[in-house]
Amino acid sequence: MRLKLAIVVGLSALVASTASAGVTAIKPKLVIGTGLTYPTTIASAPGDTTRLFICQKRGVISIIDISGATPTLLATPFLDIDSLVTGGASTGDEQGLLGLTFDPDYTVNGQFYVYYTTASTNLVARYLRSTTNPNVAQTTGVTLMSWADPYTNHNGGCINFKPGTRDLYIGTGDGGSGNDPAGNSQNLLSKLGKMHRITPTVGGATPYHTIPADNPYVGGASTVDDSVWAYGLRNPWRWCFDSANGDMYIADVGQNAVEEVDYAPSNVAGGRNYGWRCTEGSSCTGLTGCTCNGATLTAPVRTYTHNAAGGYSITGGNVYRGCAMPAMHGIYFYVDYSTNNSWSFKMVGGVVTEFVTRNAELATSTTGVAVNQIASFGEDGNGEIYMADHGGQIYKIVPAAGEVVCNPPNPSDLNGDGAVDGADLTQLLGCWGGTCGDINQDGYTDGADMTTLLGAWGT
Repeated sequence: MRLKLAIVVGLSALVASTASAGVTAIKPKLVIGTGLTYPTTIASAPGDTTRLFICQKRGVISIIDISGATPTLLATPFLDIDSLVTGGASTGDEQGLLGLTFDPDYTVNGQFYVYYTTASTNLVARYLRSTTNPNVAQTTGVTLMSWADPYTNHNGGCINFKPGTRDLYIGTGDGGSGNDPAGNSQNLLSKLGKMHRITPTVGGATPYHTIPADNPYVGGASTVDDSVWAYGLRNPWRWCFDSANGDMYIADVGQNAVEEVDYAPSNVAGGRNYGWRCTEGSSCTGLTGCTCNGATLTAPVRTYTHNAAGGYSITGGNVYRGCAMPAMHGIYFYVDYSTNNSWSFKMVGGVVTEFVTRNAELATSTTGVAVNQIASFGEDGNGEIYMADHGGQIYKIVPAAGEVVCNPPNPSDLNGDGAVDGADLTQLLGCWGGTCGDINQDGYTDGADMTTLLGAWGT
């Protein structure tokens, strides 16, 4: 440990202090205006800065080529599983193809994962890209997880890998109807109303996933599900990891009164209870299952009530880590689906800072096309943030002064602040032996990663 501290102290003397974060005026830029129907997810593959993958409710994944000055929607779908998916024909229900994420080793194994609904079942399935055409996937997948869902609403559906790991997290809704009538969210044996954590395997041999040994309920009684990471959620429709540090932001859709954002730092253990159905935001519902605002519950970090100034259905966003607006690093964006009201904030030491209402900036595109029910956010390979609305448009959040074209992020810039410096070295040393500072992607943080970082010093 003394050696690590000596390296940090010695190299930190070479580094100038980082300027405090500022505020950048922003606007949405229309990327694609036609050709998509009810988009639900925006994703990018690891290391790919040229394409966006867009899920549409009916069961189709399309590709937007963003490599040129004018983004292009490719005519041929990446994947079409319309025949398997239920509920994709309208925005009147919450079923369909709801989630997409790519394996951290996608460039090698070609594996990606989708979350979709059938008439009475929710599934997470694994698919493979074509061996001959990177813009097309193989049409047959395998199911990793499936579970019964009694209603058509509250399906959750957002899935993401935690940065630096092979752990896949799966957000599920409470099963639907109102007031969680079966008490699923507080039932540790139910798959509903949870955040699950599994580790997908590679290749064709079963099992297609394993359960991490440090999941909070592994080896517990028969009344718990080993895959559960957190519980007490109503409908975590869109949630994200901060790509720089693995912190989790969950936008949980409320019922009749309150919308909420929950937050879990990367280093906290699993087993958190976010309070539904006895708590909606910080308000008591009078329903059973837990003690409202009790000591065992984790309170939201932001809420807003149901009214015109707030909204009625939260759409969670992403934490900005792009290169076009370095002053915005660490800023989390979210909106309301019903009102298009939008906000942002930054978490510092577990406390909300820099809270800003973004209505005037994000309500309307630069072309004058009104944003219509923002359903999802996503990031490209450069860490720039995009929004999808249910009118079929895709927007990119850019500086109000005009879009900035910048270089892809440096893998040695572990904290995403635009420079490889002492802060990155400190983060790497804190990850030593683990995976969160694995710059060369060989499975652990070691001397090879430090050599790479030092070779990139100052870039």
